[in-house]
Amino acid sequence: MKILFFPAPELTRGEDFGYDGNIGPTHWGERYRECTGKHQSPININVLRVKQVALPDINFIGFDDSIDDVHVTNNGHTVLIEVENEPHPRVRGGPLDGDYIFSQMHFHWGDNDTFGSEDKINHRSFPMELHMVFYKEEYQTSKEAVKHSDGLAVLAFFYELDRHQHPAYDEITSALANVTEPHTSVVMNHPFSFLNILPYDLRRYFTYRGSLTTPPCSEVVTWLDFEQPVRLAHEQIEVFRELKSAHGKIRHNFRPIQPIGDRTVFYNIDSTYFGYNELDDPSEDTTTTKPSRRKKGNGSPPFKRASLYLSLSLIIFVGLVVM
Repeated sequence: MKILFFPAPELTRGEDFGYDGNIGPTHWGERYRECTGKHQSPININVLRVKQVALPDINFIGFDDSIDDVHVTNNGHTVLIEVENEPHPRVRGGPLDGDYIFSQMHFHWGDNDTFGSEDKINHRSFPMELHMVFYKEEYQTSKEAVKHSDGLAVLAFFYELDRHQHPAYDEITSALANVTEPHTSVVMNHPFSFLNILPYDLRRYFTYRGSLTTPPCSEVVTWLDFEQPVRLAHEQIEVFRELKSAHGKIRHNFRPIQPIGDRTVFYNIDSTYFGYNELDDPSEDTTTTKPSRRKKGNGSPPFKRASLYLSLSLIIFVGLVVM
């Protein structure tokens, strides 16, 4: 892999913010006023309070293409993946009005595998989160797009631990060994496909209006948080924690949860898929947080569900007696 040195990209330039001490998230608003806004990200998504919707299908254009000239970069805050191939991958549909062009993807992680994601689901944190950043085509560049309320779309994917390594991430983790120092970059040796590093289910997702999660915290982002996580081995996530900033190893780089305020979070459903059933609300006096599954819709009343379970039990019992 060829190692390159370069200036930091537009959306994450400078060493004037970090995740600890006097340059940490609690101080971002002192220099970047919008970081104290009312529609900031990340948020906690309470699945009891989302609004179910059936949005148009999302078109993932160019996601299954084999892409050359993929740059992997340590910008001092995270690891970026950028592409030079034209045309860039793009998305349209779902909650988006128009086409959005791929700009870059980057990762957020924690000190250990118990936390690290920025958005949370029912106060659950995941060990790592991927953000794929797209800018609206009509604005032509990401620099121009951040000046408009609908300028950016971010596809967010959570990670869960698995006993087995995810082979599609081998090229990324190999590249990280060459960019441990800040402001270094390598070009991947082999072609790269976006679709290979994503989960299978791209229909179920939460969406809301929010902001960049790093300064300047511009409130110009349509967020799409996909429900199905990507599964990685501990060793693959641990490689990210070896990256360095100007202040030492980047052991964590996630912004704390921000108030949801007057916003609505929407949950996209599909008739052939399953969604969340009644979940315990962590803000209430409950001890169970494990979700159950149900078919699309608002669910049957408890007595109807109980009657259904009883009928199924009788059928199984009669079958056993006949045998």
